[in-house]
Amino acid sequence: MNNDVEWEIVEKQIVACRVCPRLVAWREYIATNRRLAYSKWVYWGKPVPGFGDRLAEVIAVGLAPGAHGSNRTGRMFTGDSSGDFLYRALYQAGFANQPTSVCLGPGLTLNNIFITSVCRCAPPENKPTFNEIGSCISFLKQEICLLPALKVIVVLGRIAFDNIIRIFKPQEKLSFKHGKVQSLGDNKPIMICSYHPSRQNTQTGRLTGEMFDKIWIKVKELLSISRESIK
Repeated sequence: MNNDVEWEIVEKQIVACRVCPRLVAWREYIATNRRLAYSKWVYWGKPVPGFGDRLAEVIAVGLAPGAHGSNRTGRMFTGDSSGDFLYRALYQAGFANQPTSVCLGPGLTLNNIFITSVCRCAPPENKPTFNEIGSCISFLKQEICLLPALKVIVVLGRIAFDNIIRIFKPQEKLSFKHGKVQSLGDNKPIMICSYHPSRQNTQTGRLTGEMFDKIWIKVKELLSISRESIK
């Protein structure tokens, strides 16, 4: 099957999903009870597929769409402070053609990176349940499988870390640490850990711009090492 066709099938499955009643109710409630600042927006209000370069060597995995970010705009890390922090860093590192992503539409192009998340619906209080994550993780697996050149996985936060381990090394107990580089096995991608670029982390100084920039510098180093090893 053509790779583009496979991507389209997965994206349609994601957008149509209504498996988790609590998440369906919440995302649709938010879409009709909009913040005053976004009162004129027509919210996306559906599960959000990943997006980016389908030939990427890098995938960045977050937690879930923000209630008034991706759940509003329909694109990962778009329209909220987490996205502002992420895209600035990606632009600095050469993975994006512009430092902002405020709405769905033309303009933003990602280079050698695909952006996705563990959960596809905005969860109440940003806290999906274990069962909700379990119902959603197959979409992440499918996206990973559809990236033939994948070499590096950037996990943004502890939940992304736990679930990448759940996919690649389910029998192992591994610890999360910002900046940690972890092998996922022979002929498997390398994982690097980062704190999530949430407002809670960035406004408290737990994650600074300098710390985050170093993650993407390390990603480029890992890609260079991987390419040299193939020669």
